[in-house]
Amino acid sequence: MMAGLYFHIPYCRSKCSYCDFYSLVDPPISLEAYVELMLRQIRQEGEAGGWGPFASVFFGGGTPSLLTPEAVSRLLGAARNAFGFLPGVEISLEVNPGTVTEVSLEGYRRAGVNRLSLGLQSFDDAALVTLGRRHTAAQGREAIAMARRAGFENLSGDWIFACSGQDEATLWRECDAYLALELEHLSCYSLTVEPDTPLARQAPQLPDEEVCAELFLALDRWLTGAGYEHYEISNYARFGRRCRHNESYWRREAGLGIGAGAHSFVCAGWGERWAVPSDLVAFAATMRSEESPRRIVEAFDRQGAMSESVYLALRTVDGVDFSTFSTQFGMTPEEVFAALPEADRAPLRDGVSRWRMTPEQWLLYDHLILPFL
Repeated sequence: MMAGLYFHIPYCRSKCSYCDFYSLVDPPISLEAYVELMLRQIRQEGEAGGWGPFASVFFGGGTPSLLTPEAVSRLLGAARNAFGFLPGVEISLEVNPGTVTEVSLEGYRRAGVNRLSLGLQSFDDAALVTLGRRHTAAQGREAIAMARRAGFENLSGDWIFACSGQDEATLWRECDAYLALELEHLSCYSLTVEPDTPLARQAPQLPDEEVCAELFLALDRWLTGAGYEHYEISNYARFGRRCRHNESYWRREAGLGIGAGAHSFVCAGWGERWAVPSDLVAFAATMRSEESPRRIVEAFDRQGAMSESVYLALRTVDGVDFSTFSTQFGMTPEEVFAALPEADRAPLRDGVSRWRMTPEQWLLYDHLILPFL
C-alpha cells in the first residue's frame, strides 16, 4: 500500500458562494506564520516515526496558490527529509486562476510540483459570478496556457455543472471548451447547495434530479468518447493520468494530513481516522506547546473497515476486487454480506470476482450502498 501526504492551506482572498470547506478570508495568523507552524508539525511527525515514504503529496485548500514557490519548496524539502518520497512521487498543487503568474508557476515546478489542479469551475462567465469565483473564463484559459509554458505536463481542471438554467446544449458548449484545453484530468461535480453558504441564501433554481442525471450521463458519453476514462464518480483521466493521491483515499491507504483542518488515516488495526481541528488559533497554540494537534475521529472495527472498503471502492471503475478484499479481511465480500438480500448484491456483480457500478448505477450510489453501511 502506498501512502499520501496532504497539506491544508485554509487561506482565501474571497469565499466562493458554494464552498463549505474550512478556509478564511481574514485569518488571525499570517500565511507566513502558518507555514512555520506546518514545518513544526512535519518535524514533530517525523520524530514520532511511522510515516512514509510517500507516493503522493497534495496541497489543498483554501487557495494553496497563495503560497510562494519558496514556501512550497521549504515544505516539500522538510517533508522529504522527515519522511522520504518514493521515486516518481506525484506532487499536486491546487491553483486558482488569477492568483498565479508564469513566474510563480515556474517557481512551483522548480520546487518539485509536477501536477496542477486548476479551479476553473466553468467557462461561462455568468456561472462564475453565481459561484462567487474571482476569475473570468478568459483568465481560466490563460492560467492553462501559462502552466503549459511553465513546463507542466499533468494538468487537472475542476468543473461544476448543473448550474441554474443548464441543459444539454449549454453543457455541450462548456464540454467543448474543456476538451479544447486537452487537459490530462477532469474533476466534474454537480452543483450542490450546502447549508449556511452564500449560495444557500441566494436560493438558486437548479436543474431537477432528472435533468441532473441526464447531464451526468451526457458528460460520461462525451468525455469517454473523447478518450477519457471515467474512473471514479466525479473524475475522468487520460491513460495513466489518474490522480494517485485521491486513489489512495478510495483504497483506504495511509495518509498524513498537515495543517489546521487536515485529516489523516492510519492503517494500524482496522484503521483510524484522525483530524486536526479546523481552528487556526488552536492549531498555533498546540504546535507552540509541542503537543500533537491530531485528534482521533473514528477507530474502525473489522466490520466497519470491511463496509468502508466496499463503499469507497464502489465509487471507482475498478470496484471491489474479491482477491484484494480477501487478502485484507480473510473473506470475500459475498461471504461477508451473505445475509443481505440477493437483490442488493446481484446488480453489482461483474463476473464472479468483482463488484462494481456502471455510470447509471453511480447516479443511485447513495441508495445502493445503504445495505453495506
